[in-house]
Amino acid sequence: MKIKLPNPPKEEDLDHFKEDFLCETYRRMYQIRSFELRVNELFLKGQMPGTIHLSHGQEAVSVGACMALRADDIITLTHRGHGQALAKGVSPRALMAELFGKSTGCCRGKGGSLHIGDMAVGAFPAIAIIGASSPIAAGLAFAFKRRGCDRIVCNFHGDGAVNKGDWHEAMNLTAIWGLPVIFLCENNFFGVSTHISDVILNEQLSERANAYRVFAVTIFGNDPIEVYREVAKAAERVRKGQGPVFIEALTYRQGGHKRDDPATYRDQEEVQAWLKQDPVTLFRERILIDPRISDEEICALEKAVQKELDDAVDFALSSPKPPIENALEDVYA
Repeated sequence: MKIKLPNPPKEEDLDHFKEDFLCETYRRMYQIRSFELRVNELFLKGQMPGTIHLSHGQEAVSVGACMALRADDIITLTHRGHGQALAKGVSPRALMAELFGKSTGCCRGKGGSLHIGDMAVGAFPAIAIIGASSPIAAGLAFAFKRRGCDRIVCNFHGDGAVNKGDWHEAMNLTAIWGLPVIFLCENNFFGVSTHISDVILNEQLSERANAYRVFAVTIFGNDPIEVYREVAKAAERVRKGQGPVFIEALTYRQGGHKRDDPATYRDQEEVQAWLKQDPVTLFRERILIDPRISDEEICALEKAVQKELDDAVDFALSSPKPPIENALEDVYA
């Protein structure tokens, strides 16, 4: 079964969005895309240890969502979380150093690609186990509600998580207790090499959330404005104590599951169709139609991002490795 391409929403006039907002949205998307491509290059050269799960192609979901959240809100990350971390404010320096396993990394070199995050910016360190972050998001949200504050949690997860018991338990508990959680599903249609239609009969994953009486929507996830609007509405809803919200964002990873996966199991016609919906390219073209934004401005922005990434790589390569005694720190059992 081939993936049915979603119909993108009709492009709206962006006049009512401030120029700074549009440029920052693009800057974050371009930063994530460039970071992922740079990391891929370093990995293929044998300079970066471990393994990596890249998120290029899914930038609009991370950026659109994080642009709609407050600085003190918390996100939980997935194993494909570089873009989510950058979108929430983790610095490229700290993230790059973490991927190299250096002591200056955002998790002091102990996490690597699969376990990144920084609580200082509200990015809860990632858990690589599929679906395992959903109960933790519920726990964080319970703490917020108990303390009487209006902070919320955005639980990023993939389509595979909705088949896990962890996700169902979290969905049921947050619904019963009316907890302030946005379950944001990045549905890229593949669990490693398995197509979603082989494991789920639902035409929309939002149907799963409806079973728990949770408000749910399915959106086109390659448009950052569409994602921003829906997450902003969801955030307002959950802050008011109206219970959790589930958002299914349809998107597509442009590479394999990880770097040793050539993704030959995918239909090339399907791949090319989704590449035509590339979120970074399309949003760049879209904002350049706006007379307030010039090509020179965007080119300068892109140049600044590339310089920032050059600095991040230099910083990571020159940073020290963690001393061996650090292996005994942060151990509680």
